[in-house]
Amino acid sequence: MRKRVRLPALALLLALVLIVGTLPMSFAEPAERVLIEYLPGKGAMVRNTVLAAGGQVHFEFDRINTLAVSVPGRWASRLTKDPNVVLVEQDPIRYLDADPTEEQVIPYGIEYVQAPEVWAEGYIGDGVKVCIIDTGYGAHHEDLQGIAVEGYSQVDDNWAFDGYGHGTHVAGTINAVDNEVGVIGVSPGAVEFFIVKIFNDAGEWVPQTRASNLMAAAQMCADNGAQIISMSLGGSSKALPEKKTFDALFEQGVLSVAAAGNQADDKDHFPASYPSVVSVGAIDINYAAADFTNFNDGTELAAPGVSVLSTVPYVSVAGVRTWDGAYFKGLGMTFAGVTEAPIPGTLVFGGLCDSWSAEWAGKIVLCERGDISFADKVSNVMQGGGLAAAIYNNVEGDFGGTLGDEGDWIPAISLSQENGLILKDSYLGTDVEFENFAPATGSGYEAWGGTSMATPHVSGVAALLWSANPKWTNAQIREAMIMTAMDLGEEGWDPYFGYGLVQAYDALQYLEDLKPGKGPMGPKN
Repeated sequence: MRKRVRLPALALLLALVLIVGTLPMSFAEPAERVLIEYLPGKGAMVRNTVLAAGGQVHFEFDRINTLAVSVPGRWASRLTKDPNVVLVEQDPIRYLDADPTEEQVIPYGIEYVQAPEVWAEGYIGDGVKVCIIDTGYGAHHEDLQGIAVEGYSQVDDNWAFDGYGHGTHVAGTINAVDNEVGVIGVSPGAVEFFIVKIFNDAGEWVPQTRASNLMAAAQMCADNGAQIISMSLGGSSKALPEKKTFDALFEQGVLSVAAAGNQADDKDHFPASYPSVVSVGAIDINYAAADFTNFNDGTELAAPGVSVLSTVPYVSVAGVRTWDGAYFKGLGMTFAGVTEAPIPGTLVFGGLCDSWSAEWAGKIVLCERGDISFADKVSNVMQGGGLAAAIYNNVEGDFGGTLGDEGDWIPAISLSQENGLILKDSYLGTDVEFENFAPATGSGYEAWGGTSMATPHVSGVAALLWSANPKWTNAQIREAMIMTAMDLGEEGWDPYFGYGLVQAYDALQYLEDLKPGKGPMGPKN
């Protein structure tokens, strides 16, 4: 059989020495990393030859009869003469195709709300202060530098630390700076922030946190000069004192914006359902209502809330690496187990993973999103003895998933639909390496979903509008957003979209061209 040789040829007499494996590796000679293809059934012989020469075997790819090894350069050349070897060639270096200076991305939601058209008019949110009540703020993030920001924490002594990432994701959608890296916000780096940390670093309400804590946080926002309060939070129970607080803030001139909720039902969600608060539902990239968004009488506006790319205060490494070196990046699922090293295993398909199979034992299981919860899918993989689970989306784009609660979970990640289908079509039955390393503090970017992600789009649009004319009132800003929203779903107001998708440029024209009056405020009034 003919062999392709890409290494310098050595004297034929040295080949005999290699075959019998009598010469040890010279550690003074630089090692060379090579790929060796061997004749079928001869892998063990070639492996033994490498080890006898003092070499190191890094990977064994049995399905393609190949070894990845390190040997001194002269020994690499000798291997080309081994009658059991088909091919010896360099194991080329691969670099990450990402760089802190790579081209900036404009998330789809920024364009959907017409932010660039308002930027073109010279208004980017400067002179407006937005208060975010959330999990804190990743002050170290590369895309949140140069922003005027102050804050306060109810749960610890560090509002500028966000151990969960939710508040930092919200902040990036509003205000990620235009710096040629990462993403860009609705009001890019222009608004001032006041942060009130009301959730702990696990993203949970601490035991004493109640409506009164939110009331105190909102009042603190106003006392520190915030014109807009952005709240990607809520609950199913109302409280009259809380309603009075937000009513008073609205009368004071503050515009409060809150998430409509992710329960996919028609129940009220507070504070969003109070008449004095703008309630925001979520749409996807196809302008359809998100499958999780609430639909009730309080819904006022809609904004992008599915696969929203924004800033997170950590960098995570999660994905599946295939035998041919391809890497399919994913996102670690909240509460899932993490890996200290890549987990090797054969990739198998579990369908929807709505039941378990004993054939999954000791393997990496690929699941499709849908029908049952992520926790149930991962539980089924565990029951089948699977080492790890990779759940791919059933629509375009990435998604962030959670297993709901802490537990003894195996590692689990989410994948985009595109990556999942490639793995399903091309790599089932092959050996892969699964990764879900613990996040490390850094400047990361992830695509999340929820009415939490829709809310800051509206907060950012309000900041853009207010920067065009500080004399406009909160009532006028709110009216303009309602009157110019892109109608979606049923004609006119409906419980899924409210008055429609918020449109910054059209609202600006409304404010500039017409004398604002008392606009419709919807069924919530």
